[in-house]
Amino acid sequence: MPSKQRVGLAVKRLQWRHHREATRRLLAGAGLSLVQWDVLRHLREDPDASLRALAALTFQTDQSMGELAKRMVERGLLRRVDGGGRAVRHALTDEGIAAHEAGSGIVDEVLEETVGVLTDRERTELLVLLEKALGGGEQAPGGIA
Repeated sequence: MPSKQRVGLAVKRLQWRHHREATRRLLAGAGLSLVQWDVLRHLREDPDASLRALAALTFQTDQSMGELAKRMVERGLLRRVDGGGRAVRHALTDEGIAAHEAGSGIVDEVLEETVGVLTDRERTELLVLLEKALGGGEQAPGGIA
């Protein structure tokens, strides 16, 4: 039986491979960092997400997310929108939508080389087991594996 440390290390190695390859390919193919693509993805999935929510979802501080959003606005990927109260909100521009779509294809290619080698049943089992391991405590934000 494999040790818990071995299993934990295998999860970390897979996550590191995804991160490293996605970062390299996104920069080369779409001119995006992984965190920029992740911001675009989360805004596509939840257009009402606040800057604070995006920071949590992308594993950043509020301050670093604010700086990233500013740079993404300057680049034309995002635009600021009116939000209720003090929450700062952003929306994808047409360029941001196109960048998200290009980046999604790249990320899918990376994942195809790893979890894509599993059968549908194995992928389902893996997801169930990982979600079980996460337990009822703090759930991980939705970054890529």
